[in-house]
Amino acid sequence: MLAIVRWAALAVAIVVVAAWLTLQTQKGPVGPENIGGVGPAVAIGGPFELVDQTGGTVSDANFRGKWMLVYFGYTYCPDVCPTELANMAAALDGLGEEASRVVPVFVTVDPNRDTPSVLAEYVPLFGDRFVGLTGSRAQADAAMKAYRVFAARTESPASTDYLMDHSSYVYLIGPDGKFVAMFRYRTDPAEIAATIRRHMAGS
Repeated sequence: MLAIVRWAALAVAIVVVAAWLTLQTQKGPVGPENIGGVGPAVAIGGPFELVDQTGGTVSDANFRGKWMLVYFGYTYCPDVCPTELANMAAALDGLGEEASRVVPVFVTVDPNRDTPSVLAEYVPLFGDRFVGLTGSRAQADAAMKAYRVFAARTESPASTDYLMDHSSYVYLIGPDGKFVAMFRYRTDPAEIAATIRRHMAGS
């Protein structure tokens, strides 16, 4: 019985890794029709309950009726996260007045250090409409699982500090809370804005 469970877990892992590798080779925004290039489609997004930079409890339901641009990262990230958040800000600038329909959301993968007060200082650097979300380790892990986000702590024996290895995608979520598209690291902000505008027009 134990062997069957192990083989089943291995099979699931192979499907997920294969899907991830398929996404890496695709170009342009990734939509629902492109997810899970091997086997059944991989669902992305879903319910979550976290804490925002003001200390208030926030769930996915709080964003209904709005488009969301969601990015998972951490405030101590030296380069990748600031680059992606700046790209999100530039994409919103490119939307002009339509940007008011989109909420940019930063979800930490490092809730132990990224407290609400830390996020309150960090997210405004990219725009006053950015929402920063943290919570308990369990809450953050549940949100990461829903969005298929990979994150792992990396440490050096020579340092007491640590970094986080993590996947880097910007997710576009529709007003109904469903996944619409996602963008790879350093996607041109103009392409992000054009994709959002196209989906807005078709909704």
